[in-house]
Amino acid sequence: MSGGSATPTPRGSRRRHPTIIDVAERAGVSKSLVSLVMRGAPNVSDEKREAVTRAAAEIGYRPNAVARSLVRNRSFVIGVMVSDLHNPYFTEVIDGIEEAARSAGYHALFNTGGRTEAGESEAIDTLLQLRTDGVVMAGPVLAPRRIAAVAATVPVVVVARHSRSPAHDSITNDDRLGARIAVDHLVSLGHRRIAHVDGGTGAGAPQRRGGYLAAMERHGLGSSARVVPGAFTEEGGRDGVTELLRSRDGVTAIFVGNDLAAVGALGALDQHGLRVPEDVSLVGYDNIALAGLGHIDLTSIDQPRRDMGVTAVRLLLERRDEDRRTARHLVAAPSLVVRGSTGPPRSRAG
Repeated sequence: MSGGSATPTPRGSRRRHPTIIDVAERAGVSKSLVSLVMRGAPNVSDEKREAVTRAAAEIGYRPNAVARSLVRNRSFVIGVMVSDLHNPYFTEVIDGIEEAARSAGYHALFNTGGRTEAGESEAIDTLLQLRTDGVVMAGPVLAPRRIAAVAATVPVVVVARHSRSPAHDSITNDDRLGARIAVDHLVSLGHRRIAHVDGGTGAGAPQRRGGYLAAMERHGLGSSARVVPGAFTEEGGRDGVTELLRSRDGVTAIFVGNDLAAVGALGALDQHGLRVPEDVSLVGYDNIALAGLGHIDLTSIDQPRRDMGVTAVRLLLERRDEDRRTARHLVAAPSLVVRGSTGPPRSRAG
């Protein structure tokens, strides 16, 4: 085995990056054999593969990702546009995306659109300019035609937004069912005056709002249903509850569009001197890690966030690597996680 190394550089100058030729010299093999090893070709002996791998590590050689992408006509990078990086829900989706991408030999590149159409459109343009092999859109607020236009150039998977588009795949939660489960839980505790602070233009908000209204009708409570505009943010939950309390409707329970907004709702109720759940019961949605903290203790509708991220990558690579053309739209089932923020209304508790 040769003891050669990369050509030294003059003192004070920038060090030259080791090349495939340097690896070959160090390992005592041909350049073509090093190339086979770097491509993961099977027809290389274990001894030669180990020698090349060891030589590359010793001299600090890293394969040229740009060159590899040109040769194989792919970047091995999945672009991920996250609507709102401030929402912990997406953190757990991202965990699943990263895990699945890494297992498949891809890198995940993330950016955000800041919950605006213009911001999301710009973020996606950036990912396309970087020649990503596909794009995952997590909770986008983009118009369907814009998403379809992106899907015409690269595989696209939409996460946490309902879609039936033939242009791309999607994985979401059954938000209508989740809202129904929330209302059913509150009704089972004896609540009749149940309000909903919705998620505004957020992905899934229309389905949760519709599920709430349908569930109230099913329980014979349609006349007392009350929807207050909100947003999937702490501010949206706080402002929605403040508006609700201003009307003095005698509400005993509130279903809030998501957990982040429910945290804001908790703050607003506390500011008005109302106790949870003694005075008002509260249900959130998403079951993010915050919901389980002792001082929040929020009853919430769970959706499998990490699994949805993993599934998004699987769907995208099916399109990219297996050339699947037919769109797939998957729906995950929600479930109820009961904590300390819900209880019987005061009349029944007393």
